[in-house]
Amino acid sequence: MSILVNSETRVMVQGITGGYGAAHARLSLAYGTKITAGVTPGKGGQLFEGRIPIFNTVEEAKRQTGATATAIFVPPPLAADAILEAVAAGLDLVVCITEGIPVRDMVKVKRVIQGTTTRLLGPNCPGITTPGDGPESQGGCRIGIIPWQLHKKGNIGVVSRSGTLTYEAVSQLTAVGLGQSTCAGIGGDPVHGLSHIDIVKMLDADPDTHGIVMIGEIGGSSEEEAAAWIKDHCRKPIAGFVAGATAPPGRRMGHAGAIINGGTGTAAAKIQAMREAGIAVAPTPSAIAETLVARMREMGVL
Repeated sequence: MSILVNSETRVMVQGITGGYGAAHARLSLAYGTKITAGVTPGKGGQLFEGRIPIFNTVEEAKRQTGATATAIFVPPPLAADAILEAVAAGLDLVVCITEGIPVRDMVKVKRVIQGTTTRLLGPNCPGITTPGDGPESQGGCRIGIIPWQLHKKGNIGVVSRSGTLTYEAVSQLTAVGLGQSTCAGIGGDPVHGLSHIDIVKMLDADPDTHGIVMIGEIGGSSEEEAAAWIKDHCRKPIAGFVAGATAPPGRRMGHAGAIINGGTGTAAAKIQAMREAGIAVAPTPSAIAETLVARMREMGVL
């Protein structure tokens, strides 16, 4: 099994005719992702790669192709409206890759999406991948920009705020022979969709996920909230890492949400919360996989 997406998920790409969207749509198609439609206003009726129909609206693309998920590669000034269009169309999953969406726009999105059945991953995230069974895990579902070459099908779930550390963790897991069930990058913006706790709950409920990697950053309280839930409910082995341990207070590090305000959101507080929840915390990014392996052996899972 997996969470959120699988080999049968039908995906559309909003912004498929742009350079970035087109490049990653091609990579996802090569991976075996069922991309059924593209959406670019004013270019309806054209074909992408000679076979993927392009529509003017998300609603039309969903009605004509049965797509249930979307990848958004739309410029920042228009990206919030693209998310809202997908929500209005009733898509199950919206994965927004776009970086730099104004916070005010995302506050509006957050307000609208509450109470709907649509789940939002991102914005400013690398997306989500469920590896497949084919050569180099092809035949899976890749929505976003995570390099598919890193993946191997298996039983480890990954959730991360950091794009590059997502790639690092997946690469390490594959190198030690631990494939992944689903890998989700939630993004690091201050106003976003699914959080650590949302993804961890799904991975905990997935019978084919036997271990979890949770990567956080300074700023916000997402990691502490997830750790509190894990402490009381999750019995699967988990390895964690928190980026930004050396960041001085008030300094923004990378993501817009990775900023320490006063005494909150520090790496020390997050690491302490993780350890109190029974999460094995990796001392460095290069030790993420080996930390999980040790924890799995300690719990008799490996």
